[in-house]
Amino acid sequence: MIDLYKPVQFIKGVGPQRAKQLERLGIQTILDILYHFPRDYQDRTHILPAHSFGQGDLATVKGTVIASQETKPRRGLSITKLTLQEGAATFYAVWFNQPYIRKQYPPGKKLLLTGKMDRNFSVPQVQVTDHELLEGDEGLHSGRIVPIYPLSESISQKFLRGIIKATLDALGGQMREFLPDDLLDRHHLPCLPEALQEIHFPQEEKAYQRARKRFVLEELFLFQLGLTLQKSRYIRQSKVHQYDNQLLEGQLLQRLPFSLTKAQQRVWQEIKSDLLGPYPMNRLLQGDVGAGKTVVAALAIAIAVGSGQQSALMAPTEILAEQHADSIRALLEPLGIQVALLTGRNRRGRKKFLEGVASGEIQVVIGTHALIQDEVQFKNLALVVVDEQHRFGVRQRAALQDKGLRPDVLVMTATPIPRTLALTLYGDLDVSVIDELPPGRQTIKTHHIGLNQAGKAVGLIKQQVALGRQAYVVCPLVEESEKVDTQAAIDLYERLQQALPECNFGLLHGRMKPAEKESIMQDFRQNNINALVSTTVIEVGVDVPNATAMVVWDAQRFGLAQLHQLRGRIGRGSHQSYCILVGNPTTKEAKERLAAMCRTQDGFVLAEEDLKLRGPGEFFGTRQSGLPDFKIADLLRDSREIEKAKKEAEKILQSDPDLKKLENQYLFKQFAQRFPNFVKYSDIS
Repeated sequence: MIDLYKPVQFIKGVGPQRAKQLERLGIQTILDILYHFPRDYQDRTHILPAHSFGQGDLATVKGTVIASQETKPRRGLSITKLTLQEGAATFYAVWFNQPYIRKQYPPGKKLLLTGKMDRNFSVPQVQVTDHELLEGDEGLHSGRIVPIYPLSESISQKFLRGIIKATLDALGGQMREFLPDDLLDRHHLPCLPEALQEIHFPQEEKAYQRARKRFVLEELFLFQLGLTLQKSRYIRQSKVHQYDNQLLEGQLLQRLPFSLTKAQQRVWQEIKSDLLGPYPMNRLLQGDVGAGKTVVAALAIAIAVGSGQQSALMAPTEILAEQHADSIRALLEPLGIQVALLTGRNRRGRKKFLEGVASGEIQVVIGTHALIQDEVQFKNLALVVVDEQHRFGVRQRAALQDKGLRPDVLVMTATPIPRTLALTLYGDLDVSVIDELPPGRQTIKTHHIGLNQAGKAVGLIKQQVALGRQAYVVCPLVEESEKVDTQAAIDLYERLQQALPECNFGLLHGRMKPAEKESIMQDFRQNNINALVSTTVIEVGVDVPNATAMVVWDAQRFGLAQLHQLRGRIGRGSHQSYCILVGNPTTKEAKERLAAMCRTQDGFVLAEEDLKLRGPGEFFGTRQSGLPDFKIADLLRDSREIEKAKKEAEKILQSDPDLKKLENQYLFKQFAQRFPNFVKYSDIS
């Protein structure tokens, strides 16, 4: 049996030079070439006489060469024209800059050709895209349903089809199946050799659809297997800590100036059940902007601290870490809990801080990725809270978990994640959703206006400031860009100052030093600044209840998730809030984004819309989110298959938790080859 992990250069017709070219397509082994799936198909089964095709048709024709000629109408252009006969009729086949064709196909050779038909001449003429010598009844590149592959420079469709066909022929159907037989039977899927033949060289449309279904489920099944393995390995490790004192939780609930919503109560019971259970918690807490996730996290921290354990909360930015520190302190310090903030810049008193964390005197530490530095050592870290997890790398999250011994982990996000993506990105986590906003939250009136109506936005700022309220003005770039015609924050700030001299404007952008940013944010919180002109650095985590106006400049340049997060900065107080999206969208997608923002405030509805508009790869950004680069599965198109794959993965791991049974060892090998990061980070969510 052929070793499928053998380098691709050993396939007949490849060699070292071609192997380097194939590597650019991600093809290194024989298995890789077999799993380089077509991106499309062309139906070239209808071989008809040349005269039966119309102008511009994609034609598949056959004929015998009777003459050839080459002309050079200008420098750098040669035209090769073969005259072919089919029955009593003749037609021309034309190639550009391929003079070798005349020698390759001398008179008497029978050819099968595909190309665009040109009827502007007295004799039909085919501009050839695919051609082959017809020695039998069946062609590889024409006269059938033909696969169209993703390509790179120096690799042609013809070459790829040829080596894939040669590889399949060499295997002769002798490929070992690794998916369980009962899984294939349940979903009516073809075995591996049959599926490979059908997806590359199908006899009919049903065949490649059947094969695609198999490879989609296979890919998603292997991925879900990894997620489920991680989850099961994590929960099979018993906790070394216990929470035996819930007194502080009760005190915090009594002190709250509001009642938890039903959604918060439900989610808190799910988290509390995990905390009091025998295995470490590994849970994702989803909640729209302003849904009240911080209070739920504070309750979890109160239980941990009340039982003599430490907690850590890691946020992606200094502004967000500071915001969390303010909120958590307000909730927990009246209960006698010591909360400390660690960011990359607060060097003063660092030695005392580190000693306090190491001794356990500091019970709650909130910070950025500065928390994972080697010098930060905890006495007994039992609860890790990670906010906006998708903005951290895997190693950063793992490093914080390693500060404790099998700590409970709570991941929070205000980015609503459609169920399809949640199952794929966070399938190893239990999921809780706060799907209800606290009572009294205002509906934000949202409108889209063109740049020629920008005066309305300026008028809104003036009106709200006159009422004693505050406003945000957000734009996408810090400096003018030659490539992107957008108004920079600095220029906009200066223009608004001139237009509204009675308003005190502040400016906030990503190039400022952290101390400058914090000083400006502090002034804005205290209403010393009436209107804040900013880039998206205020997208997450800033809480100013007095802010009632959000103006987004060049709104068409923002993603839907960004716009939703920005709008979430207002409507946090008791006054009516307004969001104006200023911009002239030119694409259909941009127009739909802005229309969706005006239609709804529901983050989950907008997330589904965003996923449809942008596709999964761009929804989070594949590299940072951990979203795999699937070869064939499409998270939108194949959302139902994700559910099936998850159930199948859970089913097999129930009977064989580590895939060590003899019948599953080859399955594990395939899984490890396809998704090596799962093996590398097997204890990390």
